[in-house]
Amino acid sequence: MKSRKEFDIIIWGASGFTGRLVVTHLFKNYGVNNDLKWAMAGRNKKKLKQVRFSAADNSVPIIIADSNDEVSLKEMIIRTKVICTTVGPYATYGDKLVSLCVNQGTDYCDLSGEVQWMRKMIDQYHEIAKNNGVKIVHTCGFDSIPSDMGVYFTQRELQAQMGQPANKIEMRVAGISGGISGGTYASLTKVMEQAYFDKEVYKVLANPYGLNPKGKIEGNDTRDLNSIIYDDVSKSWIGPFVMAGINTKVVRRSNALSGYVYGKDFRYDEATICGKGLKGRIKGYLMAIPLLIMTAKPKSFLKKIIDKILPKPGEGPKKEKREKGFYNLKFYATLKDGSRVLVKVTGDMDPGYGSTSKMLGEAAVCLAKDNLSNISGVLTPSIAMGDFLLKRLENRSGLTFSFNIV
Repeated sequence: MKSRKEFDIIIWGASGFTGRLVVTHLFKNYGVNNDLKWAMAGRNKKKLKQVRFSAADNSVPIIIADSNDEVSLKEMIIRTKVICTTVGPYATYGDKLVSLCVNQGTDYCDLSGEVQWMRKMIDQYHEIAKNNGVKIVHTCGFDSIPSDMGVYFTQRELQAQMGQPANKIEMRVAGISGGISGGTYASLTKVMEQAYFDKEVYKVLANPYGLNPKGKIEGNDTRDLNSIIYDDVSKSWIGPFVMAGINTKVVRRSNALSGYVYGKDFRYDEATICGKGLKGRIKGYLMAIPLLIMTAKPKSFLKKIIDKILPKPGEGPKKEKREKGFYNLKFYATLKDGSRVLVKVTGDMDPGYGSTSKMLGEAAVCLAKDNLSNISGVLTPSIAMGDFLLKRLENRSGLTFSFNIV
């Protein structure tokens, strides 16, 4: 348990699109000033009051701070056990916050899927955070909790039921429905810009082990799928999954941080199921078009058009669309003896916002309230929180995990 502070959690960026959803989740599930003490924070008091009025009530404390004002950030951080931040792009707004959390002994969680920035945070702060007993946990939303915790659950159940881990897991997106927000698109744009203009950033993105600890950036995995192929494991055509470049690296970092509990020869990949036969193949090519558009060359004519069409930061899908959204992920696991199992992970709302806000909120509560291990540093969700987070995902985040021997 963390030492007593004024708050268990401060939601930084509470007036943003996802921040507002996290506020809604915490208020609905925990109220205010009960067992969980939490507050809203941002730089605009008027906007925070509007969120408090619409998503909670006047009993939720408001804290004013600014990303560009280190003193105000520090004053906020020292008041809480955990900072839960939705303020991105993290490559633009995240450095000072992480640095202060590491040095002030405050745990931290975010929604970052910005691989190049996470690599920077690992290089700069992992050892310091480890020495200071601080947990810095990135990717606590759809990227990459379902993937990271899906593999964690699969391997845990295999050890318990069959006495051995899988040496290969292939995740296939069987179904997904949801919308993109301006914040996500802004973060993706930042990643693409940095990769285009900085070869070192591109190398991190291209390396399957780009988030692994220093000295462990190697293995048998290859680059993520970037074409339409027939897949023997799902018996269908498959295509690229937009989150694979983040999720696969997080899962591999989990394995390395655990001391290779999944095995040094463990392999993992992700793709999207497109369907069977000619229709499936055609669907695969059609599904690849949005991915190509979203990753258009920075400052190109196409990119400028897309920027005008897609939502701006602070915008996202309507409540009805969020609640009708869902995702269905299949984890095909192969053991060394040839045995096969299938694990299904499902979410009850749109992945990017309805489900993500619940996952982030529960990750923050988990860091603040659960009796976690003493492991610290720049961690992944499964390494930082393990079974405690798994239970919260099932009980309060609308996720289901099912295990079946094939």
